[in-house]
Amino acid sequence: MKLFLDRYAYLNSPIHRWEQKPKFIALMSLIMAFSFINKLKLLPVMVLTTVFFFVISKLPITFLISRLRYPGLFIIGLIIFLPFVIGENIIFNWSFISVKIEGILMVIVIIIRFLSILTISLILFATAPFISTLKTLQSLGLSPIINDMMLLTYRYLEQMGDRLLTMEKALQLKGFKLHKLSRRNLKIIANLIASLLIRSYEESKLVYQAMILRGYGIRIKQDNYNYPSIKSVHWLACYGVVLISLTLIFLEYFL
Repeated sequence: MKLFLDRYAYLNSPIHRWEQKPKFIALMSLIMAFSFINKLKLLPVMVLTTVFFFVISKLPITFLISRLRYPGLFIIGLIIFLPFVIGENIIFNWSFISVKIEGILMVIVIIIRFLSILTISLILFATAPFISTLKTLQSLGLSPIINDMMLLTYRYLEQMGDRLLTMEKALQLKGFKLHKLSRRNLKIIANLIASLLIRSYEESKLVYQAMILRGYGIRIKQDNYNYPSIKSVHWLACYGVVLISLTLIFLEYFL
């Protein structure tokens, strides 16, 4: 039950070789452009762009599917009723149930936009070590405190997942059936979650105290750190993607 966002950061692809700072700017601009798209005519462009980046990233399709599974169930739960309540042009009617074309088209737009944004986000964070992404965010102006919080959250979410799996296996060895819903099982699950949260809280206090003893929070004057220079080809690729993003926004609002 690990996040493993950067488990394929070691691959050798054009996206992996792309410096993280221009890559972050480029793909974030693409994500923002996708979020504006509502026109059906632009959906094929969005799909082709997403497929192109995913193919050249060389990430396994199973990795993508495993990361889209639970968010996909969530978005389906939100949009499943749209074809029945949005629009006026009815294409199917049975008793009191009416399916409207406007609702179906809206569902198509939402699903494609959702999948494209999540795929590009996964490419952004899965093609470089997580610590490199955090350094990039800090170089772009992110607060060091927020940066540290993100790093610790990522680290201890994985640890909590491991601990939860250990507890589940221990319960199963004692005959506990996780998927059987009953009052007794719900009580056991609630106790399990409470125990996990309490142990995590106690451990977080120890970690914080250890960090304080090692000087965390003391402001030390540092010389200006010179980040390694980034080759112009990486910035050219960034400018190209940003141009595509601006073009999509222009087509959405002005054509």
